[in-house]
Amino acid sequence: MTDWTPIRADGEKIMAAFTPRMGRRYANCRNTDHGPGAHKAVSGLSPYVRRRLVTEQDLVATALAAHGPEDAEKFVQEVIWRGYFKGWLERRPQVWDSYRAGLEADLTALDRDRRLRRDIDRAMNGQTGLECFDAWATELVDTGYLHNHARMWFASIWIFTLGLPWRLGADFFYRHLLDGDAASNTLGWRWVAGLHTRGKPYPADTQNIATFTAGRFTPRRSALAEVTQGLEETEPDGLPSVLPLRPITAPDSRRPTALLITDEDCRVEDFGVAALDIRSVATLQASHLRSPLAVSDLVTRFEDGALADAALRSGFAATVLRANDPADLAKWAASAGATQIATPYITRGPLRDWLDQAAPSLAKAGITLCEWRRDWDSAIWPHATAGFFKVKQNIPRILEQVLP
Repeated sequence: MTDWTPIRADGEKIMAAFTPRMGRRYANCRNTDHGPGAHKAVSGLSPYVRRRLVTEQDLVATALAAHGPEDAEKFVQEVIWRGYFKGWLERRPQVWDSYRAGLEADLTALDRDRRLRRDIDRAMNGQTGLECFDAWATELVDTGYLHNHARMWFASIWIFTLGLPWRLGADFFYRHLLDGDAASNTLGWRWVAGLHTRGKPYPADTQNIATFTAGRFTPRRSALAEVTQGLEETEPDGLPSVLPLRPITAPDSRRPTALLITDEDCRVEDFGVAALDIRSVATLQASHLRSPLAVSDLVTRFEDGALADAALRSGFAATVLRANDPADLAKWAASAGATQIATPYITRGPLRDWLDQAAPSLAKAGITLCEWRRDWDSAIWPHATAGFFKVKQNIPRILEQVLP
Protein backbone atom coordinates (compact mmCIF):
# COMPACT_ATOMS: atom_id res chain seq x y z
CA MET A 1 0.00 0.00 0.00
CA THR A 2 1.65 3.27 -1.11
CA ASP A 3 -1.33 5.44 -2.05
CA TRP A 4 -3.49 6.82 0.74
CA THR A 5 -6.48 9.17 0.62
CA PRO A 6 -6.66 10.92 4.01
CA ILE A 7 -10.33 10.41 4.84
CA ARG A 8 -12.00 8.17 7.38
CA ALA A 9 -14.08 6.33 4.77
CA ASP A 10 -10.99 5.21 2.86
CA GLY A 11 -9.28 4.05 6.04
CA GLU A 12 -12.31 1.94 6.87
CA LYS A 13 -12.30 0.45 3.35
CA ILE A 14 -8.66 -0.54 3.76
CA MET A 15 -9.44 -2.05 7.15
CA ALA A 16 -12.32 -4.08 5.71
CA ALA A 17 -10.18 -5.34 2.84
CA PHE A 18 -7.38 -6.38 5.19
CA THR A 19 -9.63 -8.06 7.77
CA PRO A 20 -9.20 -11.59 6.29
CA ARG A 21 -5.41 -11.20 6.73
CA MET A 22 -5.45 -10.07 10.39
CA GLY A 23 -5.07 -13.63 11.72
CA ARG A 24 -2.43 -16.29 11.15
CA ARG A 25 -1.41 -14.87 7.78
CA TYR A 26 -0.41 -11.64 9.48
CA ALA A 27 1.42 -13.50 12.26
CA ASN A 28 3.38 -15.59 9.75
CA CYS A 29 4.09 -13.01 7.04
CA ARG A 30 4.18 -9.57 8.65
CA ASN A 31 7.99 -9.40 8.98
CA THR A 32 8.78 -9.64 5.27
CA ASP A 33 9.44 -6.40 3.40
CA HIS A 34 8.49 -6.99 -0.25
CA GLY A 35 9.19 -3.40 -1.25
CA PRO A 36 7.19 -0.42 -2.57
CA GLY A 37 3.75 -1.31 -3.85
CA ALA A 38 4.01 -4.86 -2.50
CA HIS A 39 3.29 -4.45 1.20
CA LYS A 40 0.42 -6.96 1.24
CA ALA A 41 1.07 -8.79 4.53
CA VAL A 42 0.75 -5.61 6.59
CA SER A 43 -2.32 -3.40 6.65
CA GLY A 44 -0.90 -0.04 5.54
CA LEU A 45 -3.34 1.56 7.99
CA SER A 46 -0.77 3.32 10.15
CA PRO A 47 -1.26 6.80 8.57
CA TYR A 48 -4.97 6.52 9.47
CA VAL A 49 -4.39 5.11 12.94
CA ARG A 50 -1.81 7.84 13.63
CA ARG A 51 -4.63 10.40 13.23
CA ARG A 52 -7.36 8.11 14.53
CA LEU A 53 -9.27 8.26 11.31
CA VAL A 54 -9.30 4.56 12.13
CA THR A 55 -9.06 3.83 15.85
CA GLU A 56 -7.03 1.12 17.52
CA GLN A 57 -10.16 -0.02 19.30
CA ASP A 58 -11.97 -0.59 15.99
CA LEU A 59 -8.98 -2.44 14.56
CA VAL A 60 -8.70 -4.80 17.51
CA ALA A 61 -12.44 -5.42 17.70
CA THR A 62 -12.48 -6.22 13.98
CA ALA A 63 -9.56 -8.64 14.24
CA LEU A 64 -11.02 -10.46 17.24
CA ALA A 65 -14.44 -10.77 15.62
CA ALA A 66 -12.94 -12.18 12.42
CA HIS A 67 -10.27 -14.49 13.83
CA GLY A 68 -10.75 -14.98 17.57
CA PRO A 69 -8.22 -14.18 20.31
CA GLU A 70 -5.73 -16.94 19.51
CA ASP A 71 -5.30 -16.33 15.77
CA ALA A 72 -5.53 -12.54 16.13
CA GLU A 73 -3.10 -12.39 19.04
CA LYS A 74 -0.08 -11.06 17.13
CA PHE A 75 -2.11 -8.44 15.24
CA VAL A 76 -3.66 -7.23 18.50
CA GLN A 77 -0.25 -6.98 20.17
CA GLU A 78 1.17 -4.94 17.30
CA VAL A 79 -1.75 -2.50 17.45
CA ILE A 80 -1.24 -2.10 21.19
CA TRP A 81 2.48 -1.31 20.71
CA ARG A 82 1.56 2.17 19.48
CA GLY A 83 -0.46 2.82 22.63
CA TYR A 84 2.39 1.47 24.74
CA PHE A 85 4.91 3.85 23.19
CA LYS A 86 2.54 6.82 23.57
CA GLY A 87 1.92 5.96 27.21
CA TRP A 88 5.62 5.41 27.91
CA LEU A 89 6.46 8.88 26.62
CA GLU A 90 3.58 10.41 28.57
CA ARG A 91 5.08 8.87 31.72
CA ARG A 92 8.63 9.98 30.83
CA PRO A 93 8.20 13.33 29.04
CA GLN A 94 11.80 14.18 29.94
CA VAL A 95 12.88 11.83 27.13
CA TRP A 96 11.07 13.95 24.56
CA ASP A 97 12.60 17.13 25.98
CA SER A 98 16.04 15.50 25.80
CA TYR A 99 15.46 14.48 22.18
CA ARG A 100 14.48 18.00 21.13
CA ALA A 101 17.47 19.57 22.91
CA GLY A 102 19.82 16.95 21.48
CA LEU A 103 18.45 17.43 17.97
CA GLU A 104 19.06 21.18 18.20
CA ALA A 105 22.65 20.49 19.24
CA ASP A 106 23.10 17.96 16.42
CA LEU A 107 21.78 20.43 13.84
CA THR A 108 24.17 23.08 15.13
CA ALA A 109 27.06 20.62 14.79
CA LEU A 110 25.85 19.76 11.29
CA ASP A 111 26.16 23.40 10.27
CA ARG A 112 29.79 23.45 11.41
CA ASP A 113 30.95 20.04 10.18
CA ARG A 114 31.26 19.81 6.39
CA ARG A 115 32.13 16.10 6.40
CA LEU A 116 29.16 15.19 8.59
CA ARG A 117 26.89 17.29 6.37
CA ARG A 118 28.16 15.41 3.32
CA ASP A 119 27.60 12.01 4.96
CA ILE A 120 24.10 12.95 6.15
CA ASP A 121 23.17 14.21 2.68
CA ARG A 122 24.37 10.97 1.09
CA ALA A 123 22.36 8.90 3.56
CA MET A 124 19.16 10.89 3.10
CA ASN A 125 19.51 10.96 -0.70
CA GLY A 126 20.15 7.21 -0.98
CA GLN A 127 23.75 7.61 -2.14
CA THR A 128 25.75 5.57 0.38
CA GLY A 129 26.45 2.70 -2.03
CA LEU A 130 24.71 0.22 0.30
CA GLU A 131 21.90 -1.00 -1.94
CA CYS A 132 19.30 -1.90 0.67
CA PHE A 133 19.81 1.27 2.71
CA ASP A 134 19.68 3.50 -0.37
CA ALA A 135 16.49 1.80 -1.58
CA TRP A 136 14.80 2.36 1.79
CA ALA A 137 15.86 6.03 1.87
CA THR A 138 14.36 6.51 -1.59
CA GLU A 139 11.15 4.67 -0.69
CA LEU A 140 10.70 6.76 2.44
CA VAL A 141 11.08 10.07 0.60
CA ASP A 142 8.99 9.00 -2.40
CA THR A 143 6.10 7.34 -0.54
CA GLY A 144 6.11 8.52 3.09
CA TYR A 145 6.21 4.90 4.24
CA LEU A 146 8.59 2.09 5.18
CA HIS A 147 7.86 -1.44 6.33
CA ASN A 148 8.49 -1.72 10.08
CA HIS A 149 11.33 -4.21 9.64
CA ALA A 150 13.00 -1.89 7.12
CA ARG A 151 12.75 0.95 9.63
CA MET A 152 14.69 -1.11 12.15
CA TRP A 153 17.40 -2.13 9.66
CA PHE A 154 17.68 1.44 8.35
CA ALA A 155 18.07 2.91 11.84
CA SER A 156 20.66 0.30 12.80
CA ILE A 157 22.74 0.93 9.68
CA TRP A 158 22.43 4.72 10.15
CA ILE A 159 23.68 4.50 13.74
CA PHE A 160 26.21 1.65 13.76
CA THR A 161 27.44 1.19 10.17
CA LEU A 162 27.40 4.80 8.98
CA GLY A 163 28.14 6.21 12.45
CA LEU A 164 25.66 9.06 12.12
CA PRO A 165 23.91 10.85 15.03
CA TRP A 166 20.73 8.92 15.84
CA ARG A 167 18.61 12.03 16.41
CA LEU A 168 19.30 13.26 12.88
CA GLY A 169 18.08 9.91 11.60
CA ALA A 170 14.97 10.09 13.77
CA ASP A 171 14.35 13.60 12.46
CA PHE A 172 14.71 12.36 8.86
CA PHE A 173 12.04 9.73 9.54
CA TYR A 174 9.77 12.16 11.37
CA ARG A 175 9.89 14.66 8.50
CA HIS A 176 8.86 12.04 5.95
CA LEU A 177 6.73 9.34 7.58
CA LEU A 178 3.00 9.76 7.01
CA ASP A 179 2.44 7.78 10.21
CA GLY A 180 5.19 9.53 12.15
CA ASP A 181 4.38 10.42 15.74
CA ALA A 182 6.68 11.65 18.47
CA ALA A 183 6.44 8.55 20.65
CA SER A 184 6.77 5.73 18.11
CA ASN A 185 9.46 7.52 16.14
CA THR A 186 11.62 8.71 19.03
CA LEU A 187 11.33 5.53 21.06
CA GLY A 188 11.75 3.29 18.01
CA TRP A 189 15.10 4.92 17.24
CA ARG A 190 16.07 4.77 20.91
CA TRP A 191 15.17 1.06 20.94
CA VAL A 192 17.46 0.34 17.98
CA ALA A 193 20.24 2.35 19.65
CA GLY A 194 19.99 0.37 22.88
CA LEU A 195 18.66 3.34 24.84
CA HIS A 196 15.06 2.18 25.36
CA THR A 197 15.77 -1.39 26.39
CA ARG A 198 19.09 -0.51 27.94
CA GLY A 199 22.10 -2.32 26.55
CA LYS A 200 20.16 -4.25 23.88
CA PRO A 201 20.77 -2.53 20.53
CA TYR A 202 19.25 -3.92 17.35
CA PRO A 203 21.81 -5.21 14.81
CA ALA A 204 21.18 -5.10 11.07
CA ASP A 205 22.20 -8.61 10.03
CA THR A 206 22.95 -9.82 6.50
CA GLN A 207 21.03 -13.08 6.80
CA ASN A 208 18.07 -11.44 8.47
CA ILE A 209 17.84 -8.82 5.70
CA ALA A 210 18.14 -11.46 2.97
CA THR A 211 15.47 -13.65 4.57
CA PHE A 212 12.96 -10.93 5.32
CA THR A 213 13.31 -9.05 2.05
CA ALA A 214 12.63 -12.35 0.23
CA GLY A 215 16.10 -12.17 -1.31
CA ARG A 216 15.73 -8.64 -2.69
CA PHE A 217 18.82 -7.57 -0.76
CA THR A 218 21.80 -9.54 0.50
CA PRO A 219 24.42 -7.08 1.77
CA ARG A 220 27.95 -8.35 2.26
CA ARG A 221 28.74 -9.18 5.86
CA SER A 222 31.70 -6.83 5.75
CA ALA A 223 29.39 -3.98 4.65
CA LEU A 224 27.50 -3.96 7.97
CA ALA A 225 28.96 -3.09 11.35
CA GLU A 226 29.08 -5.78 14.00
CA VAL A 227 26.90 -4.38 16.77
CA THR A 228 28.20 -5.39 20.19
CA GLN A 229 27.20 -2.35 22.22
CA GLY A 230 24.54 0.34 22.03
CA LEU A 231 24.68 4.01 22.85
CA GLU A 232 23.72 3.63 26.50
CA GLU A 233 27.05 5.15 27.59
CA THR A 234 25.86 8.45 26.10
CA GLU A 235 23.17 8.50 28.81
CA PRO A 236 25.09 7.37 31.90
CA ASP A 237 22.29 8.39 34.27
CA GLY A 238 19.92 5.90 32.68
CA LEU A 239 16.21 6.47 32.13
CA PRO A 240 14.44 9.29 33.96
CA SER A 241 11.87 8.54 36.64
CA VAL A 242 8.31 7.60 35.76
CA LEU A 243 5.92 10.52 36.32
CA PRO A 244 2.16 10.51 36.91
CA LEU A 245 -0.01 11.03 33.86
CA ARG A 246 -0.66 14.67 33.10
CA PRO A 247 -4.00 15.78 34.59
CA ILE A 248 -6.62 17.07 32.19
CA THR A 249 -9.64 19.34 32.46
CA ALA A 250 -12.82 17.99 30.87
CA PRO A 251 -14.98 20.41 28.83
CA ASP A 252 -17.83 22.07 30.75
CA SER A 253 -21.10 21.93 28.80
CA ARG A 254 -22.24 25.22 30.40
CA ARG A 255 -19.40 27.32 28.98
CA PRO A 256 -19.13 28.84 25.48
CA THR A 257 -16.70 26.61 23.62
CA ALA A 258 -14.23 26.73 20.76
CA LEU A 259 -13.71 23.29 19.22
CA LEU A 260 -10.13 22.61 18.08
CA ILE A 261 -9.44 19.77 15.63
CA THR A 262 -5.84 18.59 15.26
CA ASP A 263 -4.35 15.64 13.43
CA GLU A 264 -3.63 14.02 16.78
CA ASP A 265 -7.25 12.81 16.69
CA CYS A 266 -9.50 13.40 13.68
CA ARG A 267 -12.58 11.73 15.15
CA VAL A 268 -14.11 14.51 17.25
CA GLU A 269 -17.51 12.96 16.53
CA ASP A 270 -16.61 10.23 19.03
CA PHE A 271 -16.81 12.75 21.88
CA GLY A 272 -19.75 14.63 23.36
CA VAL A 273 -19.57 17.57 20.98
CA ALA A 274 -23.35 17.89 20.59
CA ALA A 275 -23.70 18.65 24.30
CA LEU A 276 -21.41 21.68 24.09
CA ASP A 277 -22.17 25.32 23.35
CA ILE A 278 -19.96 25.54 20.25
CA ARG A 279 -19.16 29.10 19.20
CA SER A 280 -16.34 28.40 16.75
CA VAL A 281 -14.53 25.44 15.18
CA ALA A 282 -10.99 25.40 13.79
CA THR A 283 -8.57 22.90 12.33
CA LEU A 284 -4.95 23.39 13.33
CA GLN A 285 -2.16 22.71 10.83
CA ALA A 286 0.88 21.60 12.81
CA SER A 287 2.97 19.14 10.77
CA HIS A 288 5.64 21.81 10.27
CA LEU A 289 6.32 21.63 14.01
CA ARG A 290 7.80 18.15 13.61
CA SER A 291 11.25 19.53 12.83
CA PRO A 292 13.28 22.73 12.43
CA LEU A 293 13.93 21.41 8.90
CA ALA A 294 11.45 21.18 6.06
CA VAL A 295 8.73 18.57 6.49
CA SER A 296 7.72 16.47 3.47
CA ASP A 297 4.92 17.77 1.27
CA LEU A 298 3.39 14.27 1.45
CA VAL A 299 3.02 14.63 5.22
CA THR A 300 1.60 18.15 4.96
CA ARG A 301 -0.93 17.18 2.30
CA PHE A 302 -2.08 14.15 4.26
CA GLU A 303 -2.54 16.30 7.37
CA ASP A 304 -4.50 18.91 5.41
CA GLY A 305 -6.78 16.25 3.93
CA ALA A 306 -7.35 14.52 7.25
CA LEU A 307 -8.23 17.81 8.96
CA ALA A 308 -10.61 18.80 6.17
CA ASP A 309 -12.32 15.40 6.40
CA ALA A 310 -12.59 15.70 10.19
CA ALA A 311 -14.12 19.16 9.91
CA LEU A 312 -16.62 17.95 7.32
CA ARG A 313 -17.70 15.05 9.50
CA SER A 314 -18.03 17.33 12.54
CA GLY A 315 -20.93 19.13 10.82
CA PHE A 316 -19.46 22.57 11.53
CA ALA A 317 -17.89 25.17 9.28
CA ALA A 318 -14.25 25.35 10.36
CA THR A 319 -11.61 28.05 10.31
CA VAL A 320 -8.15 26.91 9.22
CA LEU A 321 -5.45 27.88 11.72
CA ARG A 322 -1.71 27.29 11.45
CA ALA A 323 0.42 26.66 14.53
CA ASN A 324 2.72 29.68 14.21
CA ASP A 325 2.45 32.29 16.97
CA PRO A 326 1.04 30.45 20.04
CA ALA A 327 -0.80 33.64 21.06
CA ASP A 328 -3.04 33.24 17.99
CA LEU A 329 -4.90 30.40 19.70
CA ALA A 330 -6.25 32.67 22.44
CA LYS A 331 -7.09 35.38 19.90
CA TRP A 332 -9.17 32.93 17.85
CA ALA A 333 -11.11 31.59 20.82
CA ALA A 334 -11.64 35.02 22.40
CA SER A 335 -12.91 36.49 19.13
CA ALA A 336 -15.68 33.86 19.17
CA GLY A 337 -16.64 34.68 22.78
CA ALA A 338 -15.43 31.26 24.00
CA THR A 339 -14.10 30.73 27.50
CA GLN A 340 -12.85 27.21 26.88
CA ILE A 341 -11.18 25.30 24.03
CA ALA A 342 -12.16 21.65 23.71
CA THR A 343 -9.95 19.18 21.84
CA PRO A 344 -9.05 15.48 21.95
CA TYR A 345 -5.99 14.78 24.10
CA ILE A 346 -2.66 16.03 22.72
CA THR A 347 0.14 13.61 23.54
CA ARG A 348 3.75 14.53 24.23
CA GLY A 349 5.37 15.93 21.11
CA PRO A 350 5.76 19.14 19.11
CA LEU A 351 2.08 20.12 19.21
CA ARG A 352 1.98 19.62 22.98
CA ASP A 353 5.06 21.88 23.23
CA TRP A 354 3.29 24.53 21.16
CA LEU A 355 0.16 24.35 23.33
CA ASP A 356 2.33 24.73 26.43
CA GLN A 357 3.75 27.89 24.85
CA ALA A 358 0.19 29.09 24.26
CA ALA A 359 -0.78 28.59 27.92
CA PRO A 360 0.17 32.10 29.19
CA SER A 361 -1.90 33.89 26.55
CA LEU A 362 -4.83 31.52 27.16
CA ALA A 363 -4.66 32.19 30.90
CA LYS A 364 -4.47 35.94 30.34
CA ALA A 365 -7.61 35.76 28.19
CA GLY A 366 -9.44 33.62 30.76
CA ILE A 367 -9.64 30.64 28.39
CA THR A 368 -9.31 27.06 29.66
CA LEU A 369 -7.81 24.34 27.46
CA CYS A 370 -9.96 21.22 27.93
CA GLU A 371 -9.24 17.74 26.59
CA TRP A 372 -10.93 14.39 26.07
CA ARG A 373 -8.79 11.31 26.72
CA ARG A 374 -9.89 8.10 25.03
CA ASP A 375 -10.70 5.03 27.12
CA TRP A 376 -8.17 3.11 25.00
CA ASP A 377 -5.35 5.33 26.21
CA SER A 378 -6.57 5.38 29.80
CA ALA A 379 -6.56 1.56 29.82
CA ILE A 380 -3.03 1.12 28.39
CA TRP A 381 -0.99 4.02 29.72
CA PRO A 382 -0.98 3.07 33.43
CA HIS A 383 0.91 -0.11 32.44
CA ALA A 384 3.41 1.64 30.14
CA THR A 385 6.10 2.22 32.74
CA ALA A 386 8.79 -0.26 31.66
CA GLY A 387 9.11 -2.71 28.77
CA PHE A 388 6.26 -3.90 26.58
CA PHE A 389 6.02 -7.18 28.52
CA LYS A 390 4.15 -5.47 31.33
CA VAL A 391 1.53 -4.20 28.88
CA LYS A 392 1.43 -7.57 27.09
CA GLN A 393 0.63 -9.33 30.35
CA ASN A 394 -2.32 -7.02 30.89
CA ILE A 395 -3.83 -7.23 27.39
CA PRO A 396 -6.81 -9.37 28.51
CA ARG A 397 -7.59 -6.86 31.25
CA ILE A 398 -7.13 -3.92 28.86
CA LEU A 399 -9.48 -5.42 26.30
CA GLU A 400 -12.11 -6.08 28.97
CA GLN A 401 -12.02 -2.35 29.74
CA VAL A 402 -12.30 -1.03 26.19
CA LEU A 403 -14.30 -3.53 24.17
CA PRO A 404 -18.09 -3.92 24.57
